Amino acid sequence: MLLPSASQNDSSLLLIEGCLTAIAIATAFAWPRLGIAWFTRIENLFGRLARSQGWAVASVGLTAFLLRLAILPLFPVPLPFAPDDFSNLLAADTFAHGRLTNPTPVMWTHFESIHITMQPTYMSMYFPAQGLVMAAGKVLFGSPWFGILCVSALMCAAVCWMLQAWLPPTWALLGGVLAILRLGLFSYWINTYTGAGLITGLGGALVLGALPRLMKTARFRYGLLMAAGIILLALTRPYEGMLLCLPVAAVLGHWAIYGKGRPSPAILLRRAAAPLALVVAALAWFGYYNYRAFGSPTTLPYTVNRAAYAMAPYFVWQKARPEPHYRHEAMRKFYYESELKAFTKTHSWSKFIPTLLMKSMITIRFFAGIALLLPLIMFRRALLDRRIRFLVLCLLVLMAGMVIEIFLIPHYLAPFTAVFYAIGLQAMRHLRLWSPEGKPVGGALVRLTVIVCFVMAGLRLFATPLNLQVGEWPAAKWSGMWYGPEHFGEERAQMEARLEQLPGSQLVLVRYSAEHNPLEEWVYNVADIDGSKVVWAREMDSANNLELMHYYPERKVWLVEPDATPATVTPISAAQQPALALR
Repeated sequence: MLLPSASQNDSSLLLIEGCLTAIAIATAFAWPRLGIAWFTRIENLFGRLARSQGWAVASVGLTAFLLRLAILPLFPVPLPFAPDDFSNLLAADTFAHGRLTNPTPVMWTHFESIHITMQPTYMSMYFPAQGLVMAAGKVLFGSPWFGILCVSALMCAAVCWMLQAWLPPTWALLGGVLAILRLGLFSYWINTYTGAGLITGLGGALVLGALPRLMKTARFRYGLLMAAGIILLALTRPYEGMLLCLPVAAVLGHWAIYGKGRPSPAILLRRAAAPLALVVAALAWFGYYNYRAFGSPTTLPYTVNRAAYAMAPYFVWQKARPEPHYRHEAMRKFYYESELKAFTKTHSWSKFIPTLLMKSMITIRFFAGIALLLPLIMFRRALLDRRIRFLVLCLLVLMAGMVIEIFLIPHYLAPFTAVFYAIGLQAMRHLRLWSPEGKPVGGALVRLTVIVCFVMAGLRLFATPLNLQVGEWPAAKWSGMWYGPEHFGEERAQMEARLEQLPGSQLVLVRYSAEHNPLEEWVYNVADIDGSKVVWAREMDSANNLELMHYYPERKVWLVEPDATPATVTPISAAQQPALALR
């Protein structure tokens, strides 16, 4: 849960985007009618597809799916490497085997890892939706990532569908295209197993897309779609989902009581029965899941794990917890260096405001980058626009909710993805009409902004052969500036593959250096640890290591040092263990 600095790890690709945006601005003012006939023909074709709204939504979803598949040779299926990845993969493996959780391993102190709960059961600390999606991908397609890919396509399509309810069809389709470029191809939402940004973005788009349609037609299907969206929010990011659902519930309740042309209360009740039952059934299942995994229906994910390991709370009015007993220095380093220090900044007025500004920069950088900042010169006009007044209200509720929350990573904001796009596109619509001295400068700026986005996607696709620097992890990952799977996780994956090929079963003791980055995790195991071909464990003291080795007497034992260059793997025996502990 690292809070990155928005100013660090800039890349050559980011610099190129800034330069291209500057060139676009200069070109729009110098030659505002450049290529206008060519652009008009493309826009007419684009408009024809947009007016067939069903086909437009389907086209966005299919394009997101097929394009990401097409670029697999350059952007392969990502390898896990961060604690969040491994935690979600544990949930996926558990669900794929038909279980809700796993019994605590006998030697669990060696297997402790960030964001993984060991007691009362062995399970991911995260809400279950991401694990369920990844489990479906594993069962149906052989890889958890394909579940994420399918949800990515659905989210991009849902963003387009939501925008159709708030903006003209052509602009809604453009929003879907931009969602593909920014989120469906080149973001950590699609290129890691971290967070549940795509699922939560899908849920938010369904809720906001169903709202105006439901108030206009009161059709049963829109109630079901809204219920599905609410369930997705509840099973991924319930706090931020609540921030979205509160204004939606207020508007919907006002319409149900005072709205003109609304159906009778009896009809409304009949049409709301099934959606409400769906939500209640999902919440009942969620309560049962919490009971099995964490001991109580009312004990939410996060709660047990945070109580066991974390010092920093989530909200500004809460106090830091006493430091727990850490058995592993790498885990203490994460909870102290990455979390507690970020928390202390929020309790100092001199650092609180800069922290809020940094959160804003992270948000803008992820959802807009540089190219899409240009239309925001019309942000004030967009905010005053009656068409999207409710969405502006949603944005204000989000801002209030984020002020009191300590940490911010872009997938926390995912329920409001469609809100960001709607407001940005409305600003773009106002910009298109801007004609200083009668020159169509605004229209040129809009067209060139879209072109810059396409050019940047092409450059990102071939960044490696072109030797373009994308940015260092983790800041590049969280900022989402054209993020791709890159080489992260390769060393561990290659080492595990070699160990898998050896005869017999293997036990790996991992020794981190004092400078180890705890976000680069190597100790990860599947749901059935004892049945695994390769078991990964943290090295402890001599007595604990010998106990572990005696528990797995048939396994060949290896010592891995990930922080060596390259990472080293050395065979060891129980007889060597006392001397090993002194190294």
